[in-house]
Amino acid sequence: METQDKAVALKRMKWFAAALLVGAGVLFAIAKSQHDAGAWAWVSAFAEAAMVGALADWFAVVALFRHPLGVPVPHTAILPANKARVADNLAVFVRDRFLGTDALVARVDAFDPASRLSVWLAEPKNAELLGDRAVAAVGQLLAFIDDTRIKSMLHDAIRRRAEAFDLSAAAGNLLSTLTADRRHQLLLDEGLRQMAAWLDKPEVQEMLATRIVAVAGEEYPKLIGMLGFVGLDAGDLGNKFAAGLVRGANQWLHDVTSDPEHERRKAFDAAVERFVERLKSDPAFKARIDEHKREWLDRPELRGYVDGLWDEFTAWLAADLKRPDSALHAKVVEVAAGFAQALGGDPLLRDSINEHMRDALKALAPELREGIAKHIAATVKQWDDATLVRDVELNIGRDLQFIRVNGTLVGGAVGLLIHAVTAFAL
Repeated sequence: METQDKAVALKRMKWFAAALLVGAGVLFAIAKSQHDAGAWAWVSAFAEAAMVGALADWFAVVALFRHPLGVPVPHTAILPANKARVADNLAVFVRDRFLGTDALVARVDAFDPASRLSVWLAEPKNAELLGDRAVAAVGQLLAFIDDTRIKSMLHDAIRRRAEAFDLSAAAGNLLSTLTADRRHQLLLDEGLRQMAAWLDKPEVQEMLATRIVAVAGEEYPKLIGMLGFVGLDAGDLGNKFAAGLVRGANQWLHDVTSDPEHERRKAFDAAVERFVERLKSDPAFKARIDEHKREWLDRPELRGYVDGLWDEFTAWLAADLKRPDSALHAKVVEVAAGFAQALGGDPLLRDSINEHMRDALKALAPELREGIAKHIAATVKQWDDATLVRDVELNIGRDLQFIRVNGTLVGGAVGLLIHAVTAFAL
């Protein structure tokens, strides 16, 4: 509709300028029919000069867009003939005059985006609107997501990171940290205490006795039979043997626990140290761990686990988006309100945000302005000549018609001035 209005306004101005030219021609014809007698000489001088000015300016305006009357006069149809140069010059003009880094940064300072954002988010309706838009955007995203591809991407990402991870060295470093200052001895002490407490329980002793007798009966049936033959009770013997075993084991456990320099502790230290060193520096051991890692990564259970995680997440998210009390919506509103409050009450935070925006704009401005300039130039160059002429003429052609109007009136005034000089000076 705007284009149509511009076309109507341009047409009216063209008709008005043409009417002035025709009017000047009528006056000139009438004056000549009166043989320039008396005041008609002045009318004739005005009309003649007005026609010259009108025709000259009509030629100038038309020559900007096309060949006047279709005649290919040199230096006419200036705009289409020089489209490439006009496009480049327009792009440079916009780049240098409107997209200068200093000018853009000044606009950021004047606009104060952090304060405006704080005021905007402080309005509950705006925070709600932001929540609604976030929910809608996530819903649309879910509708377009290819679940199979996303699952493959997640699995591949986990696999790449796991394959690049040096599990052996990491485990070695972790164990080095855990065993520093003999901290692993605390674990050994706790394990020994737990074992001693377990062996002290009557039900454990009874279970051990029962098991010993059962194993002995299975493995050495003749021996058990001989015990009965000589008058010994196998069950009683098993209980006594279990009790002795428990006492001996407990005593050994207490000995190890109470003696920091016990040989078993030293052996434990040496075993841990050897294991940590192998994790860190033994290529064969590392290769075995990597092989097991790759086997685990190739297991279908891993892909199933990743697929299940994604399915559970998307199902939860889809269900949440349909609820009137969506957790995502509430969280966005809560974050927006909290951020608005923080911005409103912290001038340093606002200054920091504005400063970051200025720094980002300074970093992006050169590339941005060059990109926009290239886009403008390329777009104008791609237009066909008719489109270029039509668009430019629609936007500035009405104002150019005033050149024709002024040429008619100013030309007529100059004609009167020349006639006056001629009449009174000569």
